[in-house]
Amino acid sequence: MSAAEGSRGTDDSRDPHASHGTHGSRGTHASRDTICLEEARVLQHTSHEAAQYVIRLEAPRIAARAEPGSFVHLTCDPFIPMRRPLSIMRADPRAGWIELLYKVVGSGLQALASRKPGDVLSTLGPIGRPFSLDPRRPRALLIGGGVGIPPMIFLAERMRARTDAPWKPLVLMGSEIPFPFRTRPSRIVAAGIPAGSIACMPLLEEWGIASRLASRSDFPGCFEGFVTELADRWLASLDAAVLAEVQIYACGPTAMLEATAQLARRYEVSCQVSLEEFMACGVGGCAGCTVSVRTESGPAMKRVCVDGPVFDALAVFAPLICDKSRAEA
Repeated sequence: MSAAEGSRGTDDSRDPHASHGTHGSRGTHASRDTICLEEARVLQHTSHEAAQYVIRLEAPRIAARAEPGSFVHLTCDPFIPMRRPLSIMRADPRAGWIELLYKVVGSGLQALASRKPGDVLSTLGPIGRPFSLDPRRPRALLIGGGVGIPPMIFLAERMRARTDAPWKPLVLMGSEIPFPFRTRPSRIVAAGIPAGSIACMPLLEEWGIASRLASRSDFPGCFEGFVTELADRWLASLDAAVLAEVQIYACGPTAMLEATAQLARRYEVSCQVSLEEFMACGVGGCAGCTVSVRTESGPAMKRVCVDGPVFDALAVFAPLICDKSRAEA
């Protein structure tokens, strides 16, 4: 998430950041009482191709409370007062650190890219309603696009640690720029995935979690097309009994999330999405990141930062999908 300039992991001339939609694992509104303010020390800061960075921060109180889908609002530089929202990619409560993946797109994140180990960043978090796991649907399809990849990694790691269901996540990632990790051929069989699509994320492979990559940039081993097209191919390979165990989780650009919602409706599977919106305060005070969400009592304006960022996909995108269906008819 981000303040005046951007959305999760990015930052433009204003200052973006993102969010979700209806209900997360806490089942109730994400409370601002759980948000911590920490002086987080930079432990590691690694650069990748295409101005992408992974930063590890020592923030024990935030790490202890972080959930997949939550984000932090941090000060990138003492001379830039507006904070930037960034999704949490990993959190280690025992070691007391969190990791964030971001791509430099504006002045705030350009300043953040110059931070070095030992530097201290004022950090608010964790913020937002996280993803909600349903043990009745353990066959999870995780879809991440661009800077929407981090929450999917966090969610996959959380599923790996849980023992309340036979979790079997499949992580699909899409990017038109080089991925922020060295890809390699997967040794994990993923039925329903086109044979030539073999590139994976090594970290997920080490965890024993199947992953596949999609791109239209002709990267070796990647599915040639949008990540939602790859998801469509996989969903189409499943029978009704397996589809009944599927839950989709997604984070990425709005167009990708809308396409994901269309897949969820077509295959009649549950779907949660993490939204991207411009935000200033990041804690629900300014109401600058509101989106229209369908509720039982009708449309309502919800704040992405605290009512989300995770929402039910159809609660956000169903009206758009219906309007397009009528127009095409």
